[in-house]
Amino acid sequence: MSTRFASALRRLWDGLLAYAVKFGVVGLIGLVIDVALFNMLRLGVFGEGHWAQSAIGAKTISTSVAIVFNWLGNRYWTFRKHRRRNYVREFAEYAIVSLGGMAIALGCLWLSHHWLGYTSLLADNVATNVVGLGLGTAFRFVLYRYWVFGHHRADGLSNLARVEEAQRTLFEEPDEAAPAEPEGASSPTNTP
Repeated sequence: MSTRFASALRRLWDGLLAYAVKFGVVGLIGLVIDVALFNMLRLGVFGEGHWAQSAIGAKTISTSVAIVFNWLGNRYWTFRKHRRRNYVREFAEYAIVSLGGMAIALGCLWLSHHWLGYTSLLADNVATNVVGLGLGTAFRFVLYRYWVFGHHRADGLSNLARVEEAQRTLFEEPDEAAPAEPEGASSPTNTP
């Protein structure tokens, strides 16, 4: 009973939780980049009176920078076993999903800032970096895990590793540790 439980926990960890933890670490670093850049743009650190200082402009820029960072982190750490050879296509799919997550955050920000009239910096941060982030993160994780970095993808590096292992098993010489044929067994080359 305890070995079944331990085995089930191991499968859960390998199947989802390990990815979720790594995804969370990459996401937290991306969040710091996103929030810091968003607030710097909103406060006018890079200049005042332009689109980048507006709530929507600042969020669009900060999230775009975080998307690139997060792709690199998820490609080379979180989902490295499932990354794909065609990195341009992978990035395009990643960007599509990320833009969907960004649209969720921007939608929350727009509702709060323009429809409900909460225009303070704190209200903008709560709308986009708490509510929007939470909803967008769930959306992105599911699609990254099962579509962009899905183990079923034909051009995934993990699939190539499995093919190479199968080829080695089928076509290479057997190990020396493999049991030998019993004495006296006839082989095709030793038949009289």
